Amino acid sequence: MLGTTSRFSLDPMRRLLFVSALLVAIGLVAFLVSPLHRIYLPTASGFTAKQACSLHFVSGFSIERARAMYIDPLLAPALPVLRVVLDDDRREVRASLAGLYRQTAVHRPGLGCSLVHDESAFDRALALPDPDPFEALPLDTAHRAARFDEAALAAAIESAFAEPERGGRNTLSVAVLHEGRLVAERYAEGVGPATPLHGWSMTKSAMALLAGALARDGVIDLARPGIASATDDPPITLDHLLRMTSGLDMAERADGFDPNSDMLFTQSDMAAWAARRNRVHPPGTHWQYMSGNTVLAARVLQDALGDSLPEQVRGLREMLFDPVGVQTAVLEVDQAGTFQGSSYLYAGTHDWARLAQLVLQDGVWEGRRVLAEGWVERIDTATAGSRENAYGLGFWRGHPDPDAPDGIVYMDGFQSQRAIIVPSHGLVIVRLGATNFTSSGTARLVMDVIGAMSPRP
Repeated sequence: MLGTTSRFSLDPMRRLLFVSALLVAIGLVAFLVSPLHRIYLPTASGFTAKQACSLHFVSGFSIERARAMYIDPLLAPALPVLRVVLDDDRREVRASLAGLYRQTAVHRPGLGCSLVHDESAFDRALALPDPDPFEALPLDTAHRAARFDEAALAAAIESAFAEPERGGRNTLSVAVLHEGRLVAERYAEGVGPATPLHGWSMTKSAMALLAGALARDGVIDLARPGIASATDDPPITLDHLLRMTSGLDMAERADGFDPNSDMLFTQSDMAAWAARRNRVHPPGTHWQYMSGNTVLAARVLQDALGDSLPEQVRGLREMLFDPVGVQTAVLEVDQAGTFQGSSYLYAGTHDWARLAQLVLQDGVWEGRRVLAEGWVERIDTATAGSRENAYGLGFWRGHPDPDAPDGIVYMDGFQSQRAIIVPSHGLVIVRLGATNFTSSGTARLVMDVIGAMSPRP
């Protein structure tokens, strides 16, 4: 009798164990197919590996400095389980979370760093020759003395480097050009005019300039389809992509769950991924800022430069960088070899200033037309539906201060990268850094530099 009672008394426990195991299995399956497992956690390790690799091998920062400024402030909850390993011999950085979600970024000379999701499909040995040696812009102190209140200009730059009470500004460089002459510059410790710094979404502006250089020779036009394999009618054009009006489902929230995070940190071929996204609006009818647009545009521009990746990088340099003396720029590629045209251009402060100066000079450099006639006007033409008509063709427009002069256009990137063009005053102002959760002070810097100008003689 005792044995019979014991046998039946176990049945409820067995049922409980079965139900518990079933719930665990369902929960595990749900987790494995969820954005948390598929995108969010890989994003943390992918972001870390990619940033640490580029900032170390391209910018020349130590891993510790790269993490302290660019990475750790954005990943605070993950820091106890985040592991980063630098392998100088293999020129790679590996990152993981508690030993899981391992991601590896590999550096190749001339191509920067790429996240490698499939080692068998990646050519580690590919390397491109260095461009010509960097030539710094000469500091024109005589022009500065004639056209600026030098004390006021120095104070403006000093303010841009001043840390707020809680820190987080991390200004790394400021350069000011007036009428094409370098009149002021300052750099953080270990940074100089040739240090390639991450432009983030200033890369989008550079792609708009590359499009202008190709359009000059009739190689491309903005009305051509921007997705080579698309058969949809009407087509998504290069203009739609560069203006963020493709209508594709590529929301960018920078929260680690969004499609943009999926593209940047889990995909081997970002352009192919973007081309597969669903249409949610007819092209040209809805503006939404989405990096996948510029990745698609960059793929079309890249294909127009040559048949192989080395030819395409050489074509990029010959069409855009070499004519204006840009020699520090590295446009990184994904594992598939596609230009990462939305986010991954690194360049020295002087070279970012040169690209901005090209816009100020209406696409002409030393008497040579680099951009198509009228291209700068296209850049500064507002995109219908953009926030306060503030987005043009790969560039932003305006300034938050109501007293700011009209006609300002600028390159803008995450963590407060800025290259501001003020046509009415002949100014280019570049500010680069790693600003986190505070004001970079760049809007004030622009107004202070304008305020430091002396009346024209």
